[in-house]
Amino acid sequence: MGLFDKIRQGLRKTRESISGQISLMVNSFTKIDEELFEELEELLVMGDVGMDTAEFITGELRRHIKEKGITDPGRIMDELQGIVAELLQGDCSLHTETQPSLVLVIGVNGVGKTTAIGKMAAMLKAQGKSVILGAADTFRAAAIEQLEVWSQRAEVPMIKHGEGADPAAVVFDTIAAAKARHCDVIICDTAGRLHNKKNLMDELAKISRVIGRELPGCTRENLLVLDAATGQNGVNQARVFMEAAEITGIVLTKLDGTPKGGVVLPIKRELGLPVKFIGVGEQIDDLQPFDPGAFAAALFNMEEAPPTQAQEEPRQESQQEREVPPAPASSLFMAAPALPVQEEPDAPQESTEDKHQRFRRFAEGLMERLDQNGDIQELLPELIRWRDDRELDRDDQRLVRNLLLTVESRKN
Repeated sequence: MGLFDKIRQGLRKTRESISGQISLMVNSFTKIDEELFEELEELLVMGDVGMDTAEFITGELRRHIKEKGITDPGRIMDELQGIVAELLQGDCSLHTETQPSLVLVIGVNGVGKTTAIGKMAAMLKAQGKSVILGAADTFRAAAIEQLEVWSQRAEVPMIKHGEGADPAAVVFDTIAAAKARHCDVIICDTAGRLHNKKNLMDELAKISRVIGRELPGCTRENLLVLDAATGQNGVNQARVFMEAAEITGIVLTKLDGTPKGGVVLPIKRELGLPVKFIGVGEQIDDLQPFDPGAFAAALFNMEEAPPTQAQEEPRQESQQEREVPPAPASSLFMAAPALPVQEEPDAPQESTEDKHQRFRRFAEGLMERLDQNGDIQELLPELIRWRDDRELDRDDQRLVRNLLLTVESRKN
């Protein structure tokens, strides 16, 4: 699987949550008006983009539309992709120019910090660099043990002391070992105890003094690991850490398991922090360097991957296949073909109010089944038909999108 495919697959839940909803909303409009911008901003906020960043993106879209004279709502998705890619631009590379270079990794328990360090070590080793790890998160014995497991998986050496040891002493010994072994990169795991910010600040200040004395002029990164599933809470967490340490970049983990990957945008827009790596899976090579263009393309590209040559060969449909309704797409947000509505040839035209009432009865029935954890499979074809009905009023279309999002969450 290629780099873009990994990112695209890892962003599936976020893409369905943000782009899927936006695409449905945009397709329900025949013209670009103020109501469209308001709904777009609302969907961005719901997608964990945050109010400030949602207003910025909407404002940029207004400017693009005015400057380019765009009148077709169908062009909005491409414009949004360009805006997001531009917003995320910056220095996203990991700097390891000196020998040795040093990377301090900070983060609270449970965000995937140790795993990210192990994967980062494996990636750097695959690039031909010699790496050594320092287990300076001595607050928990489990942290040392977990890092040791990852050092073995990545096949890189590790320096450790016992639980409760001075983290700065671990960093000192790791630097000494790196010098003796002529290592290219030192990666040190450090604690992130936000419940006592003063202790954290004191600990990091002491580590910084050791680094400054033992490795003057070395290239240094202070990376903060955040769990993408925390959404806007991750942004608040980053603000607190920025007060305690000079953070140079973000490692955003567990993107593949959450629809809240939109948090990448406020991290860059509101905090000015570049995202250096994203975690898009559980394999050792699933920590990927962050590429703004690839991220934006994977976020807004709702189409399935192009078929292979063998798949493109035409074939004759059997009578049985023609009689079976097409299955819903892997994501209900994707533009799957709408299922035909079976109507009597001479049936009277349904009024707008009658259609509204019929849809509301369907929605209430679906929500009741969802509340009872009942089987909803037989209702999905009708939900897809409502998804593609352009005659529903705006409130009903919004309800359709919310139902789609609920069903997708249940599927996942």
